[in-house]
Amino acid sequence: MKRCYYEILEVSREASADLVKRAYRKKALEYHPDRNPEPEAENLFKEASEAYEVLTDPEKRTIYDQFGHQGLDQRGMHHGYSDVTDIFSHFSDIFEDFFGMGTSRRSRRGRVGRDLRYALALEFMEAFHGVEKKFKITRPETCSDCEGKGHPPEVQPQSCEYCQGTGQLLHNQGFITISSPCGACQGRGATISERCAPCSGRGQVEVQKNLKVKVPAGVEDGMQLCLRGEGEAGSMGAPAGDLYVELSVQVDPRWHRQGKHLIMEQSVEMPLAALGGEIFVETPEKEMALEIPAGVQNGELLQLKKMGMPDVQGGSHGDLHVKINVKTPTKLTSKQKEMLKNWDESSPKKSSLSKKSKKSKKSGLFRF
Repeated sequence: MKRCYYEILEVSREASADLVKRAYRKKALEYHPDRNPEPEAENLFKEASEAYEVLTDPEKRTIYDQFGHQGLDQRGMHHGYSDVTDIFSHFSDIFEDFFGMGTSRRSRRGRVGRDLRYALALEFMEAFHGVEKKFKITRPETCSDCEGKGHPPEVQPQSCEYCQGTGQLLHNQGFITISSPCGACQGRGATISERCAPCSGRGQVEVQKNLKVKVPAGVEDGMQLCLRGEGEAGSMGAPAGDLYVELSVQVDPRWHRQGKHLIMEQSVEMPLAALGGEIFVETPEKEMALEIPAGVQNGELLQLKKMGMPDVQGGSHGDLHVKINVKTPTKLTSKQKEMLKNWDESSPKKSSLSKKSKKSKKSGLFRF
């Protein structure tokens, strides 16, 4: 079972991103395998790196604070690292600050691929039931001809004479030494006499990829799903980035969504509203019987429990709230008019209908 991220870095839940970074720096210095020969050090180092990745990402941290490790797993947001090289590639800028050696390692290991985004449209019922969607994206992938090296296999790179193979140039400014990527070799530390033709020396080519994603039931408009390693390919063997699938859920005119609850409107005739009875209403799953209590008022909400949206976290369904619209009849027969007048006259709380009808008859405006 995974330990609490705050416990791993020994910070409080209110800790700022800067405090989290300082705590991670302390742990990284303590457990980095180059500095700590203990067998367990590498696992503790990877554990601290995963905690840092989550607690410095606002979206991941919010989900973790609300739902814990399970919430991240269900959204595909747990990363995990197979080895220290993977961690170093992912946090190359941080390790440059921590150890003062990030630039040289980064130039040899290459750059982690960029994250990509894809907008995926869903129908309302697809969001309700969950669905597996197939789609295509065009993304940069490692060139198969040169295996990402940027030159034909038979061509041997030569050590860059400007940076002496380090990929970095050092500039002294007083007591400070600043390093920057070498412009002659683009930070690779080597130059080539012939570029790979298919990728023009970039090491990557644009490829159309068929992908599929499993959308869980209950997703909302604006949610994201993460496909790990399906982003842009990394350079020189570095890990690929991730693909974030942004969900756009279409509106269904039958139901209005509020979180995992649904609201719908249902018209009922005036006699049914007064006397009560049973009607059938359409839910996203099936038609359901709804009991109309006698004397229900216009605008009143009736509830069908657990007939709303599924909980995307795996909990119970929300409820379906039915707003009652009482229909006032506009065309009445003579008999119906007479019945209404008799009902009004016998009512304990008389309306002004009788008085109005006498007055209206005199003026010729009464229209019953």
